Amino acid sequence: MKARTWFTSITAVMALAVAATGCGVSADDNTSGGTDSGPVKGLRILVPNSPGSGYDTTARAAAKAMQDAKLTDTVEVFNTAGAGGTVGLQRLVNEKGKEDILMQMGLGVVGAVYTNKSKATLQDTVPIAKLIEEAEAIVVPKGSPYTSLDQLVAAWKADPGKVPVGGASNKGGPDHLTPMLLAKAVGVEPKSVNYVPYDGGGELLTAVLGKKIAFAATGIGEVAEQAKSGDVKILAVTTDKPVEGVDAPTLKSLGVDLVFTNWRGIVAPPELSDEKKKQFVELLTKMHDSPQWKQTLADQGWADAFQTGDEFKSFLDSENDRVAGVLRELGLVA
Repeated sequence: MKARTWFTSITAVMALAVAATGCGVSADDNTSGGTDSGPVKGLRILVPNSPGSGYDTTARAAAKAMQDAKLTDTVEVFNTAGAGGTVGLQRLVNEKGKEDILMQMGLGVVGAVYTNKSKATLQDTVPIAKLIEEAEAIVVPKGSPYTSLDQLVAAWKADPGKVPVGGASNKGGPDHLTPMLLAKAVGVEPKSVNYVPYDGGGELLTAVLGKKIAFAATGIGEVAEQAKSGDVKILAVTTDKPVEGVDAPTLKSLGVDLVFTNWRGIVAPPELSDEKKKQFVELLTKMHDSPQWKQTLADQGWADAFQTGDEFKSFLDSENDRVAGVLRELGLVA
């Protein structure tokens, strides 16, 4: 049974060893205001899940790139976790009209709005920029009885309940949708999948290494280093083409008709002024064009997927509709 390619976009990544509070290098002390009048001051970035998660890593990497490029002074990055990102989303929506706060988000929040029946939605926010895309990986621990995707799928089809799969997403997030779409593609009933959610990539990796789950679906960056060291084995990646630097086949090359990628972006509170929206778009555009961000993309293995403003809004609206359709088809929402 084959699944269609539902997304051309990505999510989770290598955890950075950073604190849960603000990070960074201070820029020169110039006049506050737009990017043309000196570094942006007083910026906060809300991360709607735990420290060490993909959103957290992306937000802190962006903050550091902005600071190192002297586009901002010190940026406060803080975490408001819960309900797949919708607790943080509600907080952002409650900050309507505020001009000092942005929120890191991505595909996981789109799905969580549906599965958690969130009153706050991404349509309530002001889209600023899409930043990156990333492949998902199908991963087993060292010493797993499954050394190939075929072996894993055979056991999974024989008894889905006894082959638990973990992810660092709540229902509707990329780590959840990946095994659900994979199940559909290989002939496993999605409703029979034993999915175990973990709060961030760190907890998920601990579960994989401790063999608490049979396999995991997670962002390639979360496990690339462990794969190189031999602690885990990546059986397949979900992108159309192999991931550079990763010794793993694509699902398509193994005969599974599924391509799926995660993505992350930045949104602002409701009722943001047009002037401030323009300033934020300019800030992130300059960050995107900086050598500091280009180096970050290379270091993290992230694909550049930059879009801003209205273009990002159109993409977000399209993703919202697609995720809803996937969740309904899989029987996960009414």
